[in-house]
Amino acid sequence: MPTYEYECLKCGRIFDEFQSITAPPVANCPREGCGGEAKRRFSPGAGFIFKGSGFYSTDYRSESYRKSAKAEGATPQPAGASPSETGKSGDSSSPPPKD
Repeated sequence: MPTYEYECLKCGRIFDEFQSITAPPVANCPREGCGGEAKRRFSPGAGFIFKGSGFYSTDYRSESYRKSAKAEGATPQPAGASPSETGKSGDSSSPPPKD
């Protein structure tokens, strides 16, 4: 279920509502004593983060990104490589895979 962002037209409060796509929009501000009209705001929502191999954003990153990721401890895998093939590229700076 998505989270929708609303704004009260009376008090200006911005709040989120976790509701079904088919649920009617919230009509009034939930703040006690306000009762103002609430309007759904246009918001980008949550972004997706694709991690691991098999995604364009991880397999085809720039060389500088791969180097910094490697320095941080993450090991980006090349496209089509299985997890057991990591560390077998002949690069002496990468640790051998753990079994």
